[in-house]
Amino acid sequence: MIIIGIILAIVGVVISLPILLYVGVVLVVIGVVLVIMGSTGHAVAGRRHYY
Repeated sequence: MIIIGIILAIVGVVISLPILLYVGVVLVVIGVVLVIMGSTGHAVAGRRHYY
């Protein structure tokens, strides 16, 4: 999710399409939050670890 978000953000900047930039940033933030929650031991979507 983080990698897809970074790719969308870069594509959004290159072709100057703000909606792709916003979607990319949101995906990166959600991915980072899920990784942090998974690494601290909280169950994420029924899983103990989120990869």
